[in-house]
Amino acid sequence: MPSLFDPITIGDIALSSRVVMAPLTRNRSPGAVPNTLNATYYEQRAGAGLIITEATPVSHQGQGYADVPGLYTKEALDGWRKVTDGVHKAGGKIVVQMWHVGRISHTSLQPNGGQPVAPSAIRAKAKTYILHEDGTGEFTDTSEPRALETGEIAGIVEDYRRAARAAVDAGFDGVEIHAANGYLIDQFLRSGSNQRTDAYGGSIENRTRFLFEVMDAVTAEIGAGRTGIRLSPVTPANDASDPDPQPLFDDVVKGLARYPLSYIHVIEGATGGDRNFQQEGSSFSFEALRSAYHQAGGKAAWMGNNGYDRALAIEAVESGRVDLVAFGKPFIANPDLVERLKQDAPLNTPDSNTFYGGGAKGYTDYPTLTQVAAE
Repeated sequence: MPSLFDPITIGDIALSSRVVMAPLTRNRSPGAVPNTLNATYYEQRAGAGLIITEATPVSHQGQGYADVPGLYTKEALDGWRKVTDGVHKAGGKIVVQMWHVGRISHTSLQPNGGQPVAPSAIRAKAKTYILHEDGTGEFTDTSEPRALETGEIAGIVEDYRRAARAAVDAGFDGVEIHAANGYLIDQFLRSGSNQRTDAYGGSIENRTRFLFEVMDAVTAEIGAGRTGIRLSPVTPANDASDPDPQPLFDDVVKGLARYPLSYIHVIEGATGGDRNFQQEGSSFSFEALRSAYHQAGGKAAWMGNNGYDRALAIEAVESGRVDLVAFGKPFIANPDLVERLKQDAPLNTPDSNTFYGGGAKGYTDYPTLTQVAAE
């Protein structure tokens, strides 16, 4: 019987445990360039079996929030090299979450102040985070997007391929393709945001086309064993909606089964909220989703995410329901979370006032068990 704390090899990546640090946007990379503070933050958390970085845009067009790091400039990649070197020196493994926000952006964040892009010109009922000239930040409504021309889509697929290569060259152990939470790939998948009439809209086959083009490009470039993907079948995050998500996401995972991926990362329920959330009154079964994947021949590790505590994580792994468990907020305040979970030790409480933006406070100053014992 596997344990939450047992080692596991996922694709081409060997992990020390099945405890994963989930991607956590922290808005502390001015100019989209990772810095020394970011490197310290990730190195502190290298005890995780796997670190998935904060979501990281594959291009300037893919940027949707102020002060998040990128994967598309030399300066950013040099910054990421300091992060990966630090994590590896501390004995950890780290993959980068590759991101294109699509319509969840603001004109002030886009190249030349242009409109964000989306499958269809439908404005999201959502917020994004911007900075003003005086350096203060605020959450504000997303801007009106424009619909991508069919001929533009291949260029975005190329952005993903190029970013995946750059990530591996910068020392990452692999990549996670962000296809969740109402961002660009998810926008193509869901009928609430995709009303196209070309080869990328309408049927499930057409709405999944962009996702599989990205998968083909990335896995061909760096290998499927270094590639994971994140899905959120029922979350309403960022105005994501679809009236019938079960057949859509069953089809998605059946298609993913043909790639020998590292892992499938699934957000169960509403992101950061109700684990039992069902969108638009539909009934969704995550057990059926996992079964559909395995029946199609899928062999990747299955990662559960959303509201896991120690007991639920241990039960989920021991029962075989998941192979890995991703923890988000607990890793913000507990850099030594794996050790705390092993010992069933008390957890530090995160300060929500310092989640987004700022400096070391609420970022790199949370104490470990060892530091507390020494006081």
